[in-house]
Amino acid sequence: MLRILLFFALVPELLGAVSPEFAQRREKLRKEETDGIVVLFGAKESEDLHFGFFQENNFLYLTGWEEPGAILVLTPEPDKGDPALVEKARLPREILFLPQRVPSQEKWTGRKLGPSDANVAATTGFTVVMPAEQFESKLRSLLEMYQSVYALPGEATAAIARLAPLRTVLDAAAPIARLRMEKSDAEISAIQRATDASIEAHRAAWRIMKPGEFEYEIAAVMTGSYMMDGCRRSAYAPIVGSGPNSTTLHYSRNSRRMDAGEVVVMDVAAECGNYASDITRTVPANGHFTARQREIYEIVLGAQRAAIAAVKPGMTIGKKTPDSLYKIAYDYIDTHGKDLHGESLGKYFVHGLSHHVGLDVHDASDTRDPLKAGMVITVEPGIYIPEENIGIRIEDVVLVTEKGAKVLSGALPADPDEIERALAQRK
Repeated sequence: MLRILLFFALVPELLGAVSPEFAQRREKLRKEETDGIVVLFGAKESEDLHFGFFQENNFLYLTGWEEPGAILVLTPEPDKGDPALVEKARLPREILFLPQRVPSQEKWTGRKLGPSDANVAATTGFTVVMPAEQFESKLRSLLEMYQSVYALPGEATAAIARLAPLRTVLDAAAPIARLRMEKSDAEISAIQRATDASIEAHRAAWRIMKPGEFEYEIAAVMTGSYMMDGCRRSAYAPIVGSGPNSTTLHYSRNSRRMDAGEVVVMDVAAECGNYASDITRTVPANGHFTARQREIYEIVLGAQRAAIAAVKPGMTIGKKTPDSLYKIAYDYIDTHGKDLHGESLGKYFVHGLSHHVGLDVHDASDTRDPLKAGMVITVEPGIYIPEENIGIRIEDVVLVTEKGAKVLSGALPADPDEIERALAQRK
């Protein structure tokens, strides 16, 4: 029950109010960036009919707001030694700018909250809400007090440079990423929910998998499973690669017919309540690994287990960083097994071992930073041998704890014997 309550605390459209956790995040950012204003632009409503509206994730992280066209402005806590202390203390610490309602558009896209609506403060969690049309004039007045502006790279930075050509525009992505790397209990609960839905999707695929099926049929069963479980979309384009396609890391065409004797890499996971998961399992299409497939599989599994056993605060996930989990997995692979030419297998582990998971499946992070308790990462070694049409990847979502790690996706079997037993129960 606690997990469910924590998840719903982060979903304003379900509760009708925004969690105070968002205000706490904004306060942390304001205290960190004391030399300038933070300006973030929310996503605009897209006219592309392939996609619905999804908020820009840094904006979502700080506001919880999921309607288009909003702008966030944060002013830092004034330095007590600043000569302009009194004037800066009068400034609003945070402002949410919302577009005015356009009833003619709402006939197409639905009712929006306007800046003059009576319940705007309670609904958004902001004391100061202003019309978006006043943003430019308000920003210019704030810049009389501050020389620098923090914004996200790209269109937002260009817009700030146009409005404030004599001010220094700094990158807001790095300080926000530092906050996003450490997950709250509510965020961990949301990731666990996405992970649980993803696990059920993999099990659903195992129940129907057999030679002769198309890769896209497996992907359809999996996405349908977690969408029926209340998840709004995939965390990334589903990857279902059989036979030769198993050796392509991010193969996503999913167009091939699977044959007996092949392995199938299924890198598929859900996004639920805006939080992602990321799970990969590799299974035999006909239900049984060949001797060679099992040999390679067990090497990958051994590398993953070695890396997960080493997860703890202070370790890193970069390829060349100190105390690297990647090196543990790579060394295991490179010292176990050979290819058909008698060469070691390290060269067939061609990608990184890990990334952070959160609002984005490859979440905002700095791989050079040591791990801390509360961070959520993947551990995903792989061996890809095109000459043998064998690609094996095993990926789990792992929570860093004070003393080690908790595998959030551990309920989905990774042991080859367990996988074969599960596949034996297919329809």
